[in-house]
Amino acid sequence: MFRAHGTLAVLAAGLLAPALSAAQDTDWPSRTIQIVVPYTPGTGGDILARILGPKLAERWKVAVVTDNRAGASGNIGTDFVAKAAPDGYTLLCTATSFGTNPAINRDLPFDPIKNFAPVIQLASSSVSVIVTSGLPAKSMREFLDLARSQPGKLYYSSPGSGGPQHLAMELLKLEAHVDLVHVPYKGSGGALADLVGGHVQAMIVSLQTAAPYVQSGKLRMLAVMSAERSPAFPDVPTLKELGLADLEVDTWYGVFAPAGTSGAVVAKLNAELNALLKHPEIRALLAKQGMMAVGGSPERFGELVKKELARWSRVVNAAGIKAD
Repeated sequence: MFRAHGTLAVLAAGLLAPALSAAQDTDWPSRTIQIVVPYTPGTGGDILARILGPKLAERWKVAVVTDNRAGASGNIGTDFVAKAAPDGYTLLCTATSFGTNPAINRDLPFDPIKNFAPVIQLASSSVSVIVTSGLPAKSMREFLDLARSQPGKLYYSSPGSGGPQHLAMELLKLEAHVDLVHVPYKGSGGALADLVGGHVQAMIVSLQTAAPYVQSGKLRMLAVMSAERSPAFPDVPTLKELGLADLEVDTWYGVFAPAGTSGAVVAKLNAELNALLKHPEIRALLAKQGMMAVGGSPERFGELVKKELARWSRVVNAAGIKAD
């Protein structure tokens, strides 16, 4: 008799679980949503979270808070979200390092594919190849010719070994068949200062960071790595125009939920964020930060991430880059 009751209880629980889950999905969100940014305040992901979070709060009538959990090139905050409950109340707002870090460090405590559900690509921003103004090369072609004529004699800086700028330049080296020497710094400040001073010759920098140096004549922009020319620098060619078709590189920003988050919650998040990204006010705010609103489906974002992981793994293996 006890066994019969026990079996019925198990069956009832099994039948009830989907109904409870559906009810939770319908009620979502009903409490505070935490957007984890794995970087310091003022970075691109943080800016996006603080622009979009209050708008979501207005729509849903719940608190939406930005939680900066920086450290280990974004891995600390990312791991926190990977281990969070998959209920839609803890989200990750991250950037390109989500795709580059696993290529550098194969011992991460999370899997970028298995532990996360892609929600949406929020935005992208272009990066550029810039050189010190004292360099005789006045164009990208001249720079590549100069580098090929002096293998191992030209130096490039980056904000740190294994970061997106480092890997983007290593990709350029592979595709353009040039030998440049990497000089890593602890942050962008020192890397840019030594580029301006002529101690290194080149660097890959976001357009919004490069703009004041280029406009003042302290640095020279040779090319942008985006698919199209930048409206801010219409005279600067893309690398694709120069015959380097496989060198399209952008800084991307996107939102993930922990793996196992219901499809209904992911779909609702995606729809709300897509709607916000189409709003002229939001697009104008992002443009001021050098970002272009993107949007799209979770599937499209997931495919981007898979391509990024494959690309940067290839670059890391070919260049022999090791984690510090």
